[in-house]
Amino acid sequence: MVTHQTTASNLVKALVKAELASIERKGSDRRVVELSVLAAGAAVLGKAPGPSAGVLPQALNRLDGATLAHLERDLAILIGELHADVAAGRIPLALL
Repeated sequence: MVTHQTTASNLVKALVKAELASIERKGSDRRVVELSVLAAGAAVLGKAPGPSAGVLPQALNRLDGATLAHLERDLAILIGELHADVAAGRIPLALL
């Protein structure tokens, strides 16, 4: 996931305000920030699905190799019709 620095900072501020995480400034110039998960944050994280959890990955895992190959070919055709810029795959949608 590509996240802009200001977006990450705002997310951290929200986590600290909600008492899900804490920050501690370190280093001689105090620019280094150490982020720690608090007990309430750990409880929330414990309920979150893993990175590959969900109905789509589960369904894809049940498909046979031939079906997956067909799906990959068809998706490549769709991407071609979108005239997608391969380099843009690393740019957040909000910045396109």
